[in-house]
Amino acid sequence: MAKAKDLRLGQELWLEWEGSWSPELDNSILYYTIDHVDIENDLVKRALASVLQRDGIFDALGDAFKAIDNGVPNIVWAGTIQDNTELEICNSLGETEYGDVLENIQEITCVEVQK
Repeated sequence: MAKAKDLRLGQELWLEWEGSWSPELDNSILYYTIDHVDIENDLVKRALASVLQRDGIFDALGDAFKAIDNGVPNIVWAGTIQDNTELEICNSLGETEYGDVLENIQEITCVEVQK
């Protein structure tokens, strides 16, 4: 059983983006969560900072918070192609920049942080 100090509410909601994207920051990494969330909300920010620390991106939680504050948040649309479960960025109509039409379109919140 996990100890109370090891439980960090919401951290399982943030995932590292595996798909293609155009970074705005040098030496950056992109994390996302499904739906439109307010990255300024303390619980949301704490959950992302925790994931960044646990994934080894930052050693200290304070450094993760600084990176989030200096990061680039975006609300975008994403979907999948046929049976593929990997999300791809698209417009609100489900079309990618390459003209592919995606299924299962949903809003996602992305935060790009410099490592």
